[in-house]
Amino acid sequence: MARLAWLQWIAAALTVGGLGYLALSLASAWRFLRRRPRATNSFRPPVSVLKPLRGADPDLEAALRSHLEQDYPAYEVIFGVESAADPAASTVRKLMAEYPQRAIRLVECPDELGSNRKVSSLVQMLPHAGDRLLMVSDSDVRLAPNALREVLAPFEDARVGMVTCLYRGVHGGGLWSRLEALGISSEFTPGVLTARELEGGVHFALGAAMAIRHDVLESVGGFGALVSHLADDYELGLRTHQAGYRVVLAGTVVDNHLPRYSLAGFWEHQLRWGRGIRDARPAGYAAMIFTFGLFWSALAVLFSQGASWAWSLFAVALALRVVLALVAGVGVLGDRQALRDLWLLPLRELAAFAVWLVSLFGHTVTWRGERFRLRKGRLFAIRPAERAR
Repeated sequence: MARLAWLQWIAAALTVGGLGYLALSLASAWRFLRRRPRATNSFRPPVSVLKPLRGADPDLEAALRSHLEQDYPAYEVIFGVESAADPAASTVRKLMAEYPQRAIRLVECPDELGSNRKVSSLVQMLPHAGDRLLMVSDSDVRLAPNALREVLAPFEDARVGMVTCLYRGVHGGGLWSRLEALGISSEFTPGVLTARELEGGVHFALGAAMAIRHDVLESVGGFGALVSHLADDYELGLRTHQAGYRVVLAGTVVDNHLPRYSLAGFWEHQLRWGRGIRDARPAGYAAMIFTFGLFWSALAVLFSQGASWAWSLFAVALALRVVLALVAGVGVLGDRQALRDLWLLPLRELAAFAVWLVSLFGHTVTWRGERFRLRKGRLFAIRPAERAR
């Protein structure tokens, strides 16, 4: 009984910390929602959109088409593939024929310059870019028609070196894909907005869609300095901030298509994400112990054998978790699916805690079927002989 008493008070203390975090996240999301930046100026600079591709991702054609139908006066789109035989190349050629009025280039990027193949492709695509502003978006990202206007408008301020975008997960069906999308809406996005409040601005970037000045990119080492980094987006945003430029969040939100995960695929992706964040922000990742208020409140109920005070903490934690998902997911991101999946929040929190706990240990990640060891942000391929040990 004495052991249960200790456990219930530890769980209660962690719950109180979790409630404080949920309240802070809710305030941060609400503040961003009320003051969301909008492109009210007429600043429309030319831009080169860089989109590295690999394989035929689900919904690829619709994602690429959204980049070619932007309500924007002057821009070019550069698609990069590792070889002309890549299935994505045929999709690009089809769209090039459909949009002869659009400046489109298809660039082969055969050289593997580092462990991060996306960045390796960007290095080889960059010489083909003609404009002083660059926008990079992942292959599975779809843009709203006004996305370029919203992303590039902040560059009218010369102090802005980089603009990045929040994103919503568009699940590909199945429980695990839905859980990841719900995590983006109810955990990841609030975390980004909370960090923005606590740090007095954005000191990182989100790789789904980001834009940077060409000269700023060169001043921080270019894409070449990031060819072996796992969190290349985070590192590029951090370097931009450290160079004295502002990194800002755009008002637009982009769609990030999520595959139909198996349990193993979901776990691998979440673990790579978790260990990548731990490696980039170790102190912040340890502090995430206070982000699981609902989980700790459930343990408080269990260890206190259903005491009324514990149930009260659980009710408050659940209410805050739901309201945060509504404000950040539905309000900020416009993710209507999050509304339908609110009932999955307890399972999502349990999965997030398991990922967080396991990510505290170990340094290996899996990316596109390949195993890597993560050291100080860089990826090192694990040879077959090492796997057998």
